[in-house]
Amino acid sequence: MAPFQELIGFLPIVIAVTHVVGILTAIDALSLVRSSQGAIAWGLFVIVFPYLGVPLYWIFGRSRFKGYRELMHSFTANSAGVVESYKALVDHYILPRDRERSSLVETLERTSDHLFVSGNSTQLLIDGQATFASIFDSISKAKRYILIQFYIFRDDSLGQELKRHLIARAQAGVHVSFLYDEVGSDSLSEGYLAELRQAGITVAAFDTRRGRGNFFQLNFRNHRKVVVVDGITGFVGGLNVGKEYLGEDRDYGPWRDTHLKIDGPAVLQIQRAFFSDWLWATDTPPRLDWATPLVAGNKAVLTVPSGPSDEKARCLLTFLEMINAATKRLWIATPYFVPDDSILTALQLAALRGVDVRLLLPQKPDHIPLWLAALFFIPEVCRYHVRVFSYTKGFMHQKAILVDDEVAAIGTVNLDNRSLILNFEITMIVADKEFNSQVAKMLEADFADSVEQNFTELSSLPGWQQLGARVARLFAPIL
Repeated sequence: MAPFQELIGFLPIVIAVTHVVGILTAIDALSLVRSSQGAIAWGLFVIVFPYLGVPLYWIFGRSRFKGYRELMHSFTANSAGVVESYKALVDHYILPRDRERSSLVETLERTSDHLFVSGNSTQLLIDGQATFASIFDSISKAKRYILIQFYIFRDDSLGQELKRHLIARAQAGVHVSFLYDEVGSDSLSEGYLAELRQAGITVAAFDTRRGRGNFFQLNFRNHRKVVVVDGITGFVGGLNVGKEYLGEDRDYGPWRDTHLKIDGPAVLQIQRAFFSDWLWATDTPPRLDWATPLVAGNKAVLTVPSGPSDEKARCLLTFLEMINAATKRLWIATPYFVPDDSILTALQLAALRGVDVRLLLPQKPDHIPLWLAALFFIPEVCRYHVRVFSYTKGFMHQKAILVDDEVAAIGTVNLDNRSLILNFEITMIVADKEFNSQVAKMLEADFADSVEQNFTELSSLPGWQQLGARVARLFAPIL
């Protein structure tokens, strides 16, 4: 019994230490959780229930990523020449400050901390076949370097084809920097990565757990999908690397998605976002240059990289501004609809202003908790006459927004808290009527392949869906 008695004797000390850790964790929550409601909720949870609350907080609770921001500030201070060179090049293509710059364009630049640049060509890539055909074609023409990152890389038929293209260019003397998210690509085999390394390709995991105080940090993910070829061609959009994105997975069936190809000065901004991610992952800058790209067209493009390292909620503010600026139409395609109160209210107000507000969502779910949470929020917008469409020809995964005839955005952001606050994301906003017309036609075709939802009360759903929706809604901040 002596060992047991000794254990009992240590129990008060363990309890005291645990509660002290709970108090210290509550202080951390007050500093690093963005919303006051979230900070209060986590603070109370870790103090009252420290045994459960403390580990959950250190894994899921933080919404600010200080280490990443500190590294970028340090690099800027120590490598002013690189930063100034990049800025000088981009400044040369800034959209002229004349009468054509609307108040929306001006405000989007302030919310995003970036500038619209002119001289770009844009190409909508609809679905996986068109997207990867274009990406592989550009990769095959690379002469100097390739920067590539996706949230999900799979070692399947599409992943193998990508690997063959990258290895072929590496063997031709092209430097390839390959960046993956270790959570999204958790099934990617070590053998796949080893083959890339053996071919001379530089491979890195983003690894949000690096750095002081980040060991348990699993809640932040790099959700960006970026390809840059020679600094002159860039790709951003919703597709990852896996055969399901080509519609070849029997469980998902046809896959509806959208990517964007850009040529011109805006690629420098895309490249800058990759540069920061690579610097975090490896502590070394990627091999690239900032050679002045050729003017490729007449499109004005704004690149909005965002994430938990932002000093202000850049992604949330940018999307709120687009919603609030709409006067005629606001069409949004998102696979996951789990908005926070500010987005929900903005959508309701837009509809009350008489704006044609439409949401395009998937009918077939791929993540049940997210689908159930969306069921809670759909009645909250339908009763304000927001039109909600469920896509019926497979799974709809595209992320697009169209505001009047003024701007359209294609990127990686879902309309949920994870994308708006917790993930590293990237969005391309194009201010061009011709491009907007193309996006409008694309979305009109999607609406034609959808059924409109008109339920305005959660109670109209079956009982199990009502209960599931209410429970899922409680976890909305981390879904």
